[in-house]
Amino acid sequence: MYDYIIIGAGSAGCVLAHRLSEDPHCRVLLLEAGPRDWHPFIHMPAGLARLVGNTRINWSYDTEPEPNLGNRRLWWPRGKVLGGSSSINAMCYVRGTPADYDDWAARGAAGWDWRGVLPYFRRAERNARGADDLHGGDGPLHVSDLRHRNPLSQAFVEAGMQLGLPRNEDFNGPAQEGVGFYQVTQRDGARCSSAAAYLRPARARANLEVRTGVLAERIVLRGGRAVAVEYLRGGRRHRAEATREVLLGAGTINSPQLLMLSGIGPADHLRAHGIAVAQDLPGVGGNLQDHLDICTLQRCTSRISYDRASELRLAFDYYLRGRRGAGTSNIAEAGAFVRSPLAEDARADIQLHFVPAMLDDHGRNRLPGDGYTVHACFLRPRSRGRIQLRSADPRAPARIHANYLGDAEGFDLRMMVECARLSRDLLAQPAFDRHRGGPLAPPRDDLPDAELADFVRAKAESIYHPVGTCRMGGDAEAVVDAQLRVHGVAGLRVVDASVMPTLPGGNTNAPTVMIAERAADLIRGRAVA
Repeated sequence: MYDYIIIGAGSAGCVLAHRLSEDPHCRVLLLEAGPRDWHPFIHMPAGLARLVGNTRINWSYDTEPEPNLGNRRLWWPRGKVLGGSSSINAMCYVRGTPADYDDWAARGAAGWDWRGVLPYFRRAERNARGADDLHGGDGPLHVSDLRHRNPLSQAFVEAGMQLGLPRNEDFNGPAQEGVGFYQVTQRDGARCSSAAAYLRPARARANLEVRTGVLAERIVLRGGRAVAVEYLRGGRRHRAEATREVLLGAGTINSPQLLMLSGIGPADHLRAHGIAVAQDLPGVGGNLQDHLDICTLQRCTSRISYDRASELRLAFDYYLRGRRGAGTSNIAEAGAFVRSPLAEDARADIQLHFVPAMLDDHGRNRLPGDGYTVHACFLRPRSRGRIQLRSADPRAPARIHANYLGDAEGFDLRMMVECARLSRDLLAQPAFDRHRGGPLAPPRDDLPDAELADFVRAKAESIYHPVGTCRMGGDAEAVVDAQLRVHGVAGLRVVDASVMPTLPGGNTNAPTVMIAERAADLIRGRAVA
């Protein structure tokens, strides 16, 4: 018997476990499908390249065939380990812009405007540069400048300025637009995941229990209230009861899946899988959004890229030198936010990540030689997809219909062509003259727009930012209200990236941590900051 049961020890679940267990009179159970975050390459930042194919700590999902991308199945890595995706991501600390959150509030998420969320970003953050009006200085989540920067990343920043972009020292500062280096969620040269920041200091509390290797099967409802969780562990079925609330933080894919397995979701879809309908919520699994990404790869004449780096040699050097050197790199060291000619408002609508290595097929295809890669994504796609059940078996992965480039107007494709064009223009700047080899992807640097569109359809991939499948709001398609309570079900909230009404303008980890920080106050009945 517990006061709170948290399903999922990812970016949000670790925050909840920490904040709720601060009350010594409250018993908290945290359930996680994956193992503990013991793997050394989790903690060495550059080790993320070796985590790509590790299915023990990665759900390693694939979408259904994407009709607008040549019927390709796109790979969606998601963390299956303490810390969730914050244990396997590139650690870029990006919040988005104030207008992103004002837009949430305008769409029915009352209280989640910029004024309402900024105190929680600040509460979470311990920025190495110190506190100010926008940044926190004493929160659990350490945010630092990179200890190591590849010379190619510096060339990227110089090229951006040569293209006319302003130099930006802080993408989370007064203005987002510009080119510069990312700050990262690292502490003393090591990854600072949600597990490291929030869960590790809370593990010693007697009122917090953490169970790993757990597959949640369903949330048990009684009289319209969530009262328990049934789960598999070690081949045996268990049941844990919650006297106050069940908190679902399993992420954009698994949270809607578990709701549907529990009888909460689109009634016809549930009946088609033989699941009794407890609460007809047609929006569960809908509103799926993700940042589609196109990579431009260039050969490098300088032998300074990370293509030749052995993670084992990096690890030896990293630990020998006291967590310094190239092992501290997050690989995606530099980036930019750009307002394109097609921008519909004052916000930047393209984000770039620069990688001083040739990154093909998410790094799963290692190419010979040296090179560098520009990732480019459109920040506000119009396309919407859906998560659906494959079967009523909790062990069967959900169906991911991302519906990339599926907007009726074709605007998303035009923007992705703009992303590819911008990447090509940036790599043509004089800063890369001393490094530039031949183009690799696309194979020519003079492709017209029609052929760039074909290149996008053939090569674009996810940059790992799915959100929205349990959307906040008060309309018929919303899944949770502004307090994150599931409509029509007492004692049940969703707290993760799935509640976002729309994608923020950037990476999604920092906003997910913020959501959980604010949710903890809502759950405890404390006045929101």
